[in-house]
Amino acid sequence: MSALDRGRRSETPDGTRAREGRSFGLPAATALVVGSIIGTGVFALPSALAPYGPIALVAFVLVTIGALALAVTFGRLTERSPGSGGPYVYAREAFGEFAGFLTAWSYWITAWAGNAAIAVAWVGYVEVFVNKGHHTWASVTIALAGLWLPAVVNLTGVRNIGAIQVVTTVLKFVPLAFMATAGLLSVKSGNFGAFNASGGSALGAISAAGAIALFSYIGLETASVAAGRVRDPQRNVPRATVYGTLACAAIYLLGTLAVFGTVPHGQLGSSTAPFTDAMNNIAGGTWAGNLVALAAIVSGIGALNGWTLICAEMPMAAAKDGLFPSAFTKVRGRGEVPAFGIVSATVLASVLTVVSYTSFTRVFTEIVLLSVLTAVLPYLISAAAQLYWLVRRGREELDRGRFARDVVVTVLALTFSYWSIQGSGYQTVYYGLFTVLLGIPVYIWLKRPQAEPAAPEEAEEAAAPSGSPATAPQLPHAARAARPAGLPTLLRRALTPRHH
Repeated sequence: MSALDRGRRSETPDGTRAREGRSFGLPAATALVVGSIIGTGVFALPSALAPYGPIALVAFVLVTIGALALAVTFGRLTERSPGSGGPYVYAREAFGEFAGFLTAWSYWITAWAGNAAIAVAWVGYVEVFVNKGHHTWASVTIALAGLWLPAVVNLTGVRNIGAIQVVTTVLKFVPLAFMATAGLLSVKSGNFGAFNASGGSALGAISAAGAIALFSYIGLETASVAAGRVRDPQRNVPRATVYGTLACAAIYLLGTLAVFGTVPHGQLGSSTAPFTDAMNNIAGGTWAGNLVALAAIVSGIGALNGWTLICAEMPMAAAKDGLFPSAFTKVRGRGEVPAFGIVSATVLASVLTVVSYTSFTRVFTEIVLLSVLTAVLPYLISAAAQLYWLVRRGREELDRGRFARDVVVTVLALTFSYWSIQGSGYQTVYYGLFTVLLGIPVYIWLKRPQAEPAAPEEAEEAAAPSGSPATAPQLPHAARAARPAGLPTLLRRALTPRHH
């Protein structure tokens, strides 16, 4: 049974789920995309872009175009392969098992390592109200609570995941939408500063700012990863992916523009909460900034809720094909909750969070960059899988106009993925490649030869006393050779000349 068949095992012929309680529709799928893209990072994004000046908005526009190309590409891929697994399924069907495994391995690292990064950033907003002294182990406790609360929600079933995702998405959107609309009325041109504040070339500033801006769109593929839990995935997943990415793009671009125009450039670069400073400048006092902090807390919970689901869905799809440990296939309850995947990913994220707090400057930044790189690799492979299909079968199955559009969009998505890897920096690419290649021993272990269970008659022969008639029949040579050989036997065979 293929990954596609397994991902759709509980669907009816018309593409809907047999049990509606195990799936969610277009609003919840769109909320999953938006909730996964918009975490806590967006609330600090303007400060990270401030050193480059308003030219960073040009980079943001280019990154947005690339992100939309990826969103459309994922939509096209889901139309053909609507089962859960997303990039893993696309890589396996196009390039084989090994490519599928490396894609799943890379994306799985992204999911749980990214959760640790979200949790640590989320603590900063919680501590606006509690633990204002930033005591380390109190911060660790808050972060662990932020990781395990969404895990508990995920363990209760898909219906609750979808409900939480919709509610948190709406709540986080309110202050961000305010900045992207009403906030624009308070923009002052004097706050922007020099157009290119980096002091370098315009192209260099755009590339450097783009490397930061691209971080904000990680998560646009989450509806395709969980496609097996979406009703009518061939229709709803492409729409949810594009709608969610468009909504985030509008909020990001307009909201960042409003912050650039309401916070003086000299202050923005050193701000730890730029949206809070912008709201305070618009409304006066600190009450508005506290509301933004609350929105960031809600945003972080929503992002962790969605990513915790993704932590389990990708490896579960791979495990059903024997390309991840079989424990990831275990589900519980009527809602078929992938409990092992949820708990194991949360444990790993918890360990990484503790490490981040005990070695913050040395570990945390590298982990954030690493999680982004390991996400971009599956993006690149997914775009390559779509281009591979277009080259092989696109002309036969698509009309000329649709074929031309899909080729242009896919090439754009592929180019954007390469640019994203290049913008991550040499050190990140080095450590990222090393981390991905660590999956090779895991793949070898998963593909190791398994001893076949003995047939009843063979078991009787093995149980018979030595020298009895039952021991007389010998297995054919081919059958004996098929048995796993120990290390001494392998060495003896290698050292024995062929003619012996």
